[in-house]
This record gives sequence, C-alpha cells and structure tokens, in this order.
Amino acid sequence: MEVNSSYIEVEIEGVGKRRIAVGTTLEELAKDCWPDTWRNVLAAYVDNDLRELTQIITQDCAISFFGLENRDGYRIYQRSVTFILIRAARETLPECRVTIEHSLSNGLYGEIHFERALMEKDLRDIERRMQEIIARDEALEKFVMPKGAARELFLKDNQLDKVNLLKFREADTINVYRSGWLYDYFYGYMVPSTGYLSKFRLRFYLPGFILQIPDPQNPDVIPPYREQPQLASVHREAEHWGNILNVGTVSALNDIIAGGGSGDLIRIAEALHEKKIAQMADMILKRHATLRIILIAGPSSSGKTTFAQRLSIQLRVNGLHPVAIHLDDYFLDRENTPRDEHDEYDFESIEAIDLELFNTHLSELIQGEEVEIPSFNFITGKREYTGKTLRVAPGEPIIIEGIHGLNDRLTQSIPSGNKFKIYISALTQLNIDDHNRIPTTDVRLLRRMVRDYQFRSHSAENTLRLWSSVRQGERRNIFPFQEQADIMFNSALVYELAVLKTQAEPLLKAIGQSEPGYTEAKRLLKFLSYFLPLNEGDIPATSILREFIGGSCFHETVPLENNSSAPDGVIRNDNNLI
Repeated sequence: MEVNSSYIEVEIEGVGKRRIAVGTTLEELAKDCWPDTWRNVLAAYVDNDLRELTQIITQDCAISFFGLENRDGYRIYQRSVTFILIRAARETLPECRVTIEHSLSNGLYGEIHFERALMEKDLRDIERRMQEIIARDEALEKFVMPKGAARELFLKDNQLDKVNLLKFREADTINVYRSGWLYDYFYGYMVPSTGYLSKFRLRFYLPGFILQIPDPQNPDVIPPYREQPQLASVHREAEHWGNILNVGTVSALNDIIAGGGSGDLIRIAEALHEKKIAQMADMILKRHATLRIILIAGPSSSGKTTFAQRLSIQLRVNGLHPVAIHLDDYFLDRENTPRDEHDEYDFESIEAIDLELFNTHLSELIQGEEVEIPSFNFITGKREYTGKTLRVAPGEPIIIEGIHGLNDRLTQSIPSGNKFKIYISALTQLNIDDHNRIPTTDVRLLRRMVRDYQFRSHSAENTLRLWSSVRQGERRNIFPFQEQADIMFNSALVYELAVLKTQAEPLLKAIGQSEPGYTEAKRLLKFLSYFLPLNEGDIPATSILREFIGGSCFHETVPLENNSSAPDGVIRNDNNLI
C-alpha cells in the first residue's frame, strides 16, 4: 500500500490487522480498539520505536500498545503526574520552587521551596488542585522550540536550572510541554491529557513530600506506604556530599569538566568514599570482641567486590585480619538446585545454597575450630573437597559478600550480636535539573553494560535483555531486606556518568531498531547526551568505578573463556557470583 494513500494497514499486537485512515493518531486508534478501557493505554511501540499517543500514523506499521505495567508506561505516567504536581504547587504556593529528588518508599521524594516551611495543609491543597486539573482533562501540549527561544522562555519563568542545562545541549531544538500556563521540559514523553492521571497519592514527608502512583505489578492499586528510614538517611548523605562537591545537577558537573576542574572533583569524591569506608572499619573495631561476621549485600553493579576489598584494607589498618568465605562454594549439587517458574535452575534463590552446611561451618569457625571449606565445580555441578582448610582467630572477622547477606536465613545459627550487615548501592546525588531526576537503576545498568562488554564479551543488547530478570531477582532477594542493614554505603560517584558515557555510547549505538533493546538504548543515549565526556585518567586504581571500566588494582575480572564452567547467566568474578 502506498504511503500517501488515503488508508493504511496496521498490525496491532493482541488485536490483529486494522485498516485506518492516514493521519489517525495512536490515541484515536486505542479508543477504537478498547472503547471501555482506552485510558489504560499510555503509549505504544511503533515498529519497535517508542511513541506517545499524540503520534500521527502515516504508513503501514506494527503497533504494540501498553500501559502502566510496562516500564516505559510507568515512566510516562510518573513524569506526567509530576508535571501536574509542579503546576499545582506553583498555583497553590506562588513563587515556590519544586525539586524532584529521588525515589523513596515506593514513590518519588521531592521538596517545595517556599518563603516559609511546608505544612501538611499545603500538601492537601496541592493535591486538591491536582485533582481539579485532572478532572478537567486538560491537554498536555508539546512544542518543538528552537533552543534559544526555549532558553528565553525558561529565563523569564526563572527556571534557571533549565537555562543552565541548555548551555551544553548540542541539538538546535528542544521539546517543551505545556500544562495550562506552565511550560516545562521533561526527559521523555507525556500522556496526551490530564484525564489519564486519576491514580496518585501525595504524602507529607519532612521536609518535603512523597508522590506515589500505582505499581506496575498491579496497575489499578497504589501500594501501601513503606517506611525506609535508613535509605532516606543515605539519600540525605548523598545530598550533603553533593553540596560539598558543589555538584547537584548535570549542568554543574559539565561546568566543572568544561572548566578543567575534574581532577579535584574526582579526588574529593574518592576521598569521601574512603572516609566513609574508614568510619565503617572503626565501627567494626569497636565491636570486634563480639562481632565475628561482616555481611555485604547489594544489587547488581553496586560495586560490592571493590568495596569489600577496600573495607578489608581499612580493617587491617585497625589491626584486624579479615578472611573471606565465598557463598558460591556452598551451592547445592546441580540436581538439587531449585527451579524457577520457567523450570530453569534458580541460582539466585537462597534455597540454592546448602544453608545447613554453611551455618554449621560458620558456627565451628566462630568457636575456633578448623573447617575444611568446599569448592563448587561448575563443570560437574558438584561440590568438591580439595583439602582447603580454614581456622579464624578472634581478631579475624569473616567477610561474606553476596545477594542474600542481609537475609537472616543465610546466617540463622549466628546471634545478631555477632553480625554486622552492610547494604551497598549506587544512589546518585546528581539530577538532570529540578524536575528530571536520574534513576539510580540507570547508573547501575550503565556500569554493568560497560563491564559486561569489556570483561565478558557481552553486547549491550545482551545486557539489556537480561536486565529485567536481574531486577526481578533484586526485588525478590535484596530490596526486602535492605532496611535490616546496620549501615548503608552509597557507591555512586558524582563524576562517573561522564566517564561511562565515553564507553557506553558506542555500545548503545550498535543496537539496531529491529532488536528488542532498541527503545531502551535510544533512551539511554538521550540520557548520556546531557553529559560532557570525561577522561578516566585521573581516576585512582582503588576506585569502585574501576571495577566496571577496568584498571582496578584489586582484582582482574576472569576472562570469558574461564567462565565457561559457570551455569548460564552466572558469572564467576574474583571467586564471587555476581
């Protein structure tokens, strides 16, 4: 069928072929396909490319609609309702400034900067105003503006964060959205109108608020609020570190890079890490008479391996002599390994570990006995004993690093007073601007992508393909236990995305439109475009970032050919499973 004919044919996933008029929008097509539930549709993939519902269809194509259950749908919904929140706040508290900070307690944490302290009544007024705007189903309009015109628009509205961001924008135009009188810029698409955004909740959380929307696993329900005081404390520390470095936004980082000040920035950021690790070692020293086991857990690409090495050095400075036990050596024999819902071996399940043997050995070691430590053979899928023995003295704490470290089932025979639990994750203190945060998940994904390519010969497409299952494992095995940690360590480095940019961009550009990871690759490329590149030369060999970009003095990643004995999806790195 000709592109310029009056009608075209589209293939809609779950519906089939439809003949439609040229110029039909995706929203009109969704209404036609699902007349009773079209509000649940938030966007679509058109020939595997993400498009918002205002997109006009002009040629034959394949279309896959989706809603909140999809990660892109979730982002679009959250972004759109945030826009309405910003508008409602500025109408309720004139001249206020809204900043969206980070995720927290199954929601988004933000702050409203006003001439006086924020009160809960203010938040209720803002919530009512949001509901009024949503009830009127007002359009969210997109305008493609020249960069200079957008700069003047934001300068007039005193949105200086966006004025500064535009300084480093290479493209000549920018997409600006309007809700009522308010113009704003957002990193990504919006819903067509406010009527799509009926499900949200605002919670007063000093000194700001938490914005909640439905969970992708249950798009019709806003999940119950879950308090996370330790995580909130680490985010506050990250903000404090950002203030020390005078870097809170991408434009501030770009200013330092452009001005030649990146060397000092790197050294101070690394010193903050070292100081925090030394403080942890001091805490452990004070309890060394009873504290026998140090457990380190965190999600993928949080830097657990390098952190454990650096902590070990600081413990040795304090006169302690830590020893490591590797959880993968306590795997059950392959035939006894549990299987997941797809009947595949579930190596991430805590049931894949011989918990009885592991706890028996820990108990014996703590009591001064000598233990023969097993070694797991990934070729045969069997546990072996090779004569390797271990005995630990009172001044030799045992370090255990792994995804189940915070789960008390792992060390159920050891009293809590003998354990010190550390949770590590990369919680970036950097945001794009006041209204566009940087998800910590993106930082870890880019770390993993660069590491997988360099040390495992995995393409970026392969990393993206596995990422959803990695995230599912984190939600099941790590995040539910993070608040049980004695202390949390933030492994993010304020400068790292400028370094990762140089290595990740070529990998992402290699993903073609026909590949499943194309949409995500396109999003990440746009994200990285905000950063000026930074050379890795000033990064010390002890840095956590070196674990991902190479050049670490602590370990070398096992070459791919030496990993052939590990099960699919399990990579053996420095004797640990990651």
